[in-house]
Amino acid sequence: MKKPIPTFKTDREAEDFVAKADLTAYDLSGGQVVRFEMRPKDKAVSLRLPEKLLEAVRGEARREGVPYQRFIRMAIESALHRASRK
Repeated sequence: MKKPIPTFKTDREAEDFVAKADLTAYDLSGGQVVRFEMRPKDKAVSLRLPEKLLEAVRGEARREGVPYQRFIRMAIESALHRASRK
């Protein structure tokens, strides 16, 4: 029986784990496809948000271990992906 993948609080913790661990010893069946951001962004968007919403976004981004602007972009992409599957 393979070991479960530990939970990580930040991307850095996950990167350190992957760099050192023998992944063949772990159960990877619950993995998700991840899209890496390799290309630079070419358009900027200015968005006004209520302060409480921005605070909530920043808090969730911290919990996910990503910058808040990336978190917003990921949330938009996720919503568009779900909408396209309907």
